[in-house]
Amino acid sequence: MAEVLVYVDHADGAVRKPTLELLTLARRIGEPVAVALGAGAADTAAVLAEHGAVKVLTADAPEFTEYLVVPKVDALQAACDAVSPAAVLVPSSAEGKEIAARLAVRIGSGIITDAVDLEAGDEGPVATQAAFAASFTTKSRVSKGTPVITVKPNSAPVEAAPAAGAVEALAVTFGALATGTKVVSRTPRESTGRPELTEAAIVVSGGRGVNGAENFGIIEALADSLGAAVGASRAAVDAGWYPHSNQVGQTGKSVSPQLYIASGISGAIQHRAGMQTSKTIVAINKDAEAPIFDLVDYGVVGDLFAVVPQLTEEIKARKG
Repeated sequence: MAEVLVYVDHADGAVRKPTLELLTLARRIGEPVAVALGAGAADTAAVLAEHGAVKVLTADAPEFTEYLVVPKVDALQAACDAVSPAAVLVPSSAEGKEIAARLAVRIGSGIITDAVDLEAGDEGPVATQAAFAASFTTKSRVSKGTPVITVKPNSAPVEAAPAAGAVEALAVTFGALATGTKVVSRTPRESTGRPELTEAAIVVSGGRGVNGAENFGIIEALADSLGAAVGASRAAVDAGWYPHSNQVGQTGKSVSPQLYIASGISGAIQHRAGMQTSKTIVAINKDAEAPIFDLVDYGVVGDLFAVVPQLTEEIKARKG
């Protein structure tokens, strides 16, 4: 069976959930070979093997930490040369998409970004994408070279599938461009205790109808009762009610959780583009004609200031 490279997104050896989802997808089209780079790369092997990696290629060098993107592209290119994979899968983060694009140019291959599903095809992997602000679903495949595909978080379940996970050192030769952009400082992001927005299984978002930064507390309370991430519409962010890092939409972050709850959000196309691939969508809005109701699986016509607190209390009561 052909091998499939999976780029590992990890923090000092702690593997992030989207990588484990990629291993599930990779098993549909071949044998997953994970590529872990940087500090803690070797520590990822046990988890990766537990989720299906037949082999783990590791490399650690200061370049992966001290410089942006290009050293990782050099490493993935070296992995492609060593493995001759049937495809390369990369998490669809901002960094992941840049790595994938640069790699595709390097190896002369086509690229598919923001896939939400992947299946085997007679002529190579077939990816499902949401196109034109998620108004259409398309199926496509790369027709030239080794397919390079980025996949959105929450596109596949995390499934245990124990494999060998043999660790092998990856020999990487860095090119002249690898040290072109140096990282001069880092500031740790403050933790809210909530899941990362793009990786969360549940997202609760507030919009213009929340009517002020002081009222986002009820959105946060609902999110916390569900163990969810908090999102915001562009209108709420532009008004200064919530940080831009939490914006969901075409000019913010794209999410695809199992459950998306939109409170006080009208459903403009800009917002829909960032959440329309969510598996189940619930909307709470007092305007029965709001466009968001054309999209939802469940809709509540009512005042969010009455509905959301009641929902939060009911969830807490059921949790006991």
